[in-house]
Amino acid sequence: MVKGFPIGLVRENHTRLARWRPRSGGLPGMLLLALWLATTVALADERPVLLVMGDSLSTAYGIEREAGWVSLLEERLDGSAHVVNASISGETSSGGASRFPELIGQHDPDIVLLELGGNDGLRGLPPTQLEANLAGMIEASQAAGAEVLLLGIDIPPNYGQAYRRAFTDVFSRLADTYDTPLVPFLLENVALEEGMMQDDGIHPTSDAQPIILDNVWPELAPLLENSGAELAEAAHD
Repeated sequence: MVKGFPIGLVRENHTRLARWRPRSGGLPGMLLLALWLATTVALADERPVLLVMGDSLSTAYGIEREAGWVSLLEERLDGSAHVVNASISGETSSGGASRFPELIGQHDPDIVLLELGGNDGLRGLPPTQLEANLAGMIEASQAAGAEVLLLGIDIPPNYGQAYRRAFTDVFSRLADTYDTPLVPFLLENVALEEGMMQDDGIHPTSDAQPIILDNVWPELAPLLENSGAELAEAAHD
């Protein structure tokens, strides 16, 4: 045995230090091969990673998952980027903020799409709280080297126009403060259109999902291209 080298390895050729074979009782050859292949695939996958942090608007609530705008986004990207949908129905900005450090550490995203706030507004939570939670996620994203796309939302005037204005102003103020692109209203051309909302008046139908994606795409496409995604021309149509 050659002393001073890792236990379990025997030198096969004294003149070629790079060649080793497992000793009896070492890792099976197939397991070594599987580990090598997994490492190779991970290193070869240099596609940008998109992390979607949203609520029921991004989980295809009430419709087939495959019909949701996030799934349609995956189809449009056609493998040029990896999409992680971490959205949860009923999620508030506080819930998203609490989950975010683990998610960003796990997935190391290149782009973060923040679609949170609707449930804050429906519950009448303070806009200052929404702003602080979103700001924390933006700062964490930028510190990790990820770009952020804010997906704004509007709410019914149940709590009065002053609250509604304070709520919607959060998104534009954050976009200005942190120099992030913004989709001012995710449900533009959807919320007040016949047949585009489910019976609850809150969640879009399957017919509305392509429109939602088209609302997101003009702001997202430049971020994808900056991150190295190769976008097909047809995706812009």
